[in-house]
Amino acid sequence: MGASLFSIGLTGLNAAQAGLSTTSHNISNAGTTGYSRQRIEQSTNPAMFTGAGFFGEGTKVDTVKRAYNTFLTSQVLAADTKFSEYDTFSTEISQVDNMLADPTVGLTPALQDFFGGIEEVAANPASVPARQSMLSTAESLVSRLHNLSDRIGEIRAGVEGQIKETVSQISTYAKNIAEVNNKITIAQQAGSAQPANDLLDTRDQLVKELNQLVRVSTSTDADGSMSVFIGTGQPLVIGTTPTRLEALPSIADQSRLAVNILTQNGGTITIPESLLGGGKLGGLLNMRATALDSTQNQLGLMAVGLSTAFNAQHKLGQDLNGNLGTDFFTIPSIGVQRYTNATTAMPDVQYGDVSKLVGEDYRLTFTDTVGGYALTRVSDGRSVSAADVGLSITPAATSWVGDSFLIQPTRHAASNLGLTITDTRMIAAGAPITAAATASNLGTGSITAPVVSSTAGITGGAFGTSSAPLKLTHAGGSLTGFPAGQSVTYTLLNSSPITLPSPVASVPYQSGMTIAVGGVSFSIAGALKDQDSFTLGPNAGGVSDSRNAVALGQLQTSKLMLSANGQPSATLQSVYSQLVSSVGNKAREVQVNRDAQESLVGQAYEAQQSIAGVNLDEEAANLIRYQQAYQASSKVMTIASKLFDEVLALGR
Repeated sequence: MGASLFSIGLTGLNAAQAGLSTTSHNISNAGTTGYSRQRIEQSTNPAMFTGAGFFGEGTKVDTVKRAYNTFLTSQVLAADTKFSEYDTFSTEISQVDNMLADPTVGLTPALQDFFGGIEEVAANPASVPARQSMLSTAESLVSRLHNLSDRIGEIRAGVEGQIKETVSQISTYAKNIAEVNNKITIAQQAGSAQPANDLLDTRDQLVKELNQLVRVSTSTDADGSMSVFIGTGQPLVIGTTPTRLEALPSIADQSRLAVNILTQNGGTITIPESLLGGGKLGGLLNMRATALDSTQNQLGLMAVGLSTAFNAQHKLGQDLNGNLGTDFFTIPSIGVQRYTNATTAMPDVQYGDVSKLVGEDYRLTFTDTVGGYALTRVSDGRSVSAADVGLSITPAATSWVGDSFLIQPTRHAASNLGLTITDTRMIAAGAPITAAATASNLGTGSITAPVVSSTAGITGGAFGTSSAPLKLTHAGGSLTGFPAGQSVTYTLLNSSPITLPSPVASVPYQSGMTIAVGGVSFSIAGALKDQDSFTLGPNAGGVSDSRNAVALGQLQTSKLMLSANGQPSATLQSVYSQLVSSVGNKAREVQVNRDAQESLVGQAYEAQQSIAGVNLDEEAANLIRYQQAYQASSKVMTIASKLFDEVLALGR
């Protein structure tokens, strides 16, 4: 009985010592990141049966377990990866938002100054200082577009660098988790499947830090190892085998990095961006796709819209040298990249109706060897017609089925915009055609200043020369003298336009009617007498003519872009305002989401720590409890020893 009593006391002593060790371990790691509170689990030893009944044999320590709640831990991971994504997105997009909205850096002041310079020329077309001011403001506008585009490029380079670094970190975490998996498997096999608590905490902390880089999900295998999946289920760690990832230039677009799996045979498998979400990487990818790409495309859209519309109008005017206007801006070329195709031939992609451009990227894929192709929008994969999106595509002479190209109509347009005119005399402020009523007319007829919509008739000699201009004569209620080889369109009051094919002998006259011939339109009004005439000819002395400068200035408020129902719906300024508003709204939305998610992270973490965290007050109480148990067990052993000594004394 004495020996049994001693053994029972010893089991209690061992259990109390285990409790003291575990409690001390908890207290020592109260400040250790990722540490989960541990506790011992005890049970009674099997009782011994005697004639008087079952007598207990003391206690035993079954295991040391972590205070761990799978559900609460998963809640922390879910909230944390979303917060990290929003936090990264918010930090990066704020740079773009601040840049666009800054009045000293944004485009609005430069755009207003440019059109202000045009107004100066319109007010005083012969003034060299006014013309120089217009060129200076044009240079400033181009420079501002370059600066904005360059700054976007710098932000993009920073994002790409972070993507590369983040992917490298993800690979490192995968390697470390696989190594810890191996240690856990070995430890638990050697320890009769007892949990390797500290190693489990180490692995959980690695998973938590990895989850801040990219969203993860996990599953635990029977041997204690953990498989880790990223995004929507891409395997990153399977048992003790990690997957190697690397950020490499995308096959689809060499200017951006894509996340790739490195295979054992040296190959690569690209993981689509849509399958990678959450964490810092998700925020960077989302920021690049929804903010950087669209901002750069919209700035380029403005550059293309401005240069195309301005050049078209400028070429309808006449400069101080008496020549027709030329291109004022250089129109940026369209960016075309090819995949690893069977041939090196490139399609010819040009701008069509620029008002139909929307600042999107497209994928061109040939469907046969004779030029048949499919055009899809990159953002949503929807099939589109080239003409409907403002493009003109001429396939290469030789094409192969499956050959594919990335078309970026406006991506680099802002950085490639330039000026072609540096001489103030080459600003085409005047109109090339002038009109006048003949001085000998007997009626009250008058003719408006001609409006030029095309220079085809002018260059073709339809309006004669300054010394022998085109003359329209009234006779018998009709106008005659229209140029050969030109159709004529006239519009009577409250009527639809009527077009007469060449040759046109006469057009019925009505006061207030509008006539268009050879790309030039004008109106004639008043009571005409027979043989009254009007001349239309080259503007030989048009130094003080500002009609085309006025037309150029009107482009500021003209709807030139974003066609809706076949008609342009937006001005240059409104396109930029929409961009600023869109980026600003997105920045505020992400910031609100970030702040809300930060609160959710705090709540989830507090709930998880209420289970897994170390409470020093509670541990202090446990120390006292285990100390008392230790002392009591020692007392039992002391009594057992005395009883045994007394039994021995009886035999002496």
